[in-house]
Amino acid sequence: MRFLAKKSLGQNFLKDQKIIDLIVEIGNINNKDRVIEVGPGTGKLTEKILEKKPKDFTVIEKDERLAKYLHEKFGNKIRVINEDMMKFQYEIFSNKKLIIFGNLPYNISTQILSKWIKSEKLENFCKKMILMFQKEVADRIVAKTNTKNYGRLSIIANWKMKIEKIVDIEPSSFDPRPKVKSTLLVFTPKHSKFNFKDPKNLEHVTNIFFSQRRKMIKKPLKFLFKDFNNVAKKLDLDLNVRPQNLNNLTYYKICEIYESLIN
Repeated sequence: MRFLAKKSLGQNFLKDQKIIDLIVEIGNINNKDRVIEVGPGTGKLTEKILEKKPKDFTVIEKDERLAKYLHEKFGNKIRVINEDMMKFQYEIFSNKKLIIFGNLPYNISTQILSKWIKSEKLENFCKKMILMFQKEVADRIVAKTNTKNYGRLSIIANWKMKIEKIVDIEPSSFDPRPKVKSTLLVFTPKHSKFNFKDPKNLEHVTNIFFSQRRKMIKKPLKFLFKDFNNVAKKLDLDLNVRPQNLNNLTYYKICEIYESLIN
């Protein structure tokens, strides 16, 4: 059955069998794994995941037409939840160690990634995430210090996750064809030594720095700290460098100091 994609939901259905096979191979699913697929669309990836016989398989699909179709197609082989992936509480799967698959809608991809990363229970419910993004967004997620794409997104994403780029994907792999390339990324939770009281503080700190990324770091430090010179000295910061010149760890340390002063 062919469904017309809904532009409002950012739907681009993956149809390339080679890419589908690659995604499932990377998942390395066994019969003890619990799997979630967000935005399964017409179920082409769902079908291949089922062949690996996971212990438990849940799909989250906002589109009522597709949710009904998936339920009819796969029956009790999967659990279909007709809900917005942004509103779903993934923490209910605490201690289940999920493998999460997702061809994320371009318009909410960074929001859903941020939601997962900010969750206090991420390490409890997530074993691995295999996610597809617009290439431009993926480039920002994996960007390294001193590059033009490096910024808030790479700092926040790398706070709790080890990230590996797998492959860029051509628009022809989707129906309908998007106007841009996509990129497949794998996220594995890591044990971060930075346990912030509120992840929103990291968002705030990085926003202050990168809202004026061409300015020297003296200005954002001065905005965040009354005694900014002492903070700079403590972290051995050169006040003449720019935000993209500071590595991830430095931003986490700045956030730690910031949190210690506001509470």
